Amino acid sequence: MNAVIVDDEAGIRNTIRNLLNDNFPDITVLASAGSVGEGYEAIIRHKPDLLFLDVELPDGNGFDLLRRFPSVSFRIIFITGHQEYALDAIKVSALDYILKPVDNDELRLAVEKARQVISQAEQQIKLQALNENLQSPKKVLKRIILHTSDHLQIVSVSDIIRAEADSNYTRFWLSGGQRIMVSRTIKEFAGLLAASGIIRVHQSHIVNLNYVDKFVKTGGGYLQLKDNTTVPVSPNLKKQVLQALTDHLYE
Repeated sequence: MNAVIVDDEAGIRNTIRNLLNDNFPDITVLASAGSVGEGYEAIIRHKPDLLFLDVELPDGNGFDLLRRFPSVSFRIIFITGHQEYALDAIKVSALDYILKPVDNDELRLAVEKARQVISQAEQQIKLQALNENLQSPKKVLKRIILHTSDHLQIVSVSDIIRAEADSNYTRFWLSGGQRIMVSRTIKEFAGLLAASGIIRVHQSHIVNLNYVDKFVKTGGGYLQLKDNTTVPVSPNLKKQVLQALTDHLYE
């Protein structure tokens, strides 16, 4: 595989190059660049199989670079920092990434995943979701990629009514009556979607506040949703759930 690295920090570019040289002798770094403009020229010139791409660049972001190409035929591993909105956007879009400062094990894992066979159409679906999330003016996730047993589906976060844990799987209920089962734990989704108004109300349940009709105190406490379903509320989460419902009313 041939690779190009686009990151505005020379130290990051050198670290990735050195780690690739040490761990992946079959990957050749043909060029590195520090901006959208330089990155575009490097990709046009070298036609890489693999692109390491920083989310934030001095003259734009990674998608300003990707939008210059009619289609993206190369694999992409995004580079981003800790505690950034961009990191959540990348995660819910099911794309590969490494964090700054670059860790050898994380890089190895990301590269191995990038080697796996993935169709260009599948990558385009994931990039579409990420692009919409990064353009969200209020930094609230708009789209999420859900992996079913046989396809990828882009889902609007606003269409998620609730989700329930099923062992190591998670079952989603969407507006319109659709249900989707995915092979990821509810814990992962609870962390990613909390800022979008989908909160954990029970060890096995997350709920979109927009679909809550009322909180019922009887029976230990539960939520009545607008689709006439009910969801239990854990006693240890009751205070947080009631506060979230109150805050939501005044948003």
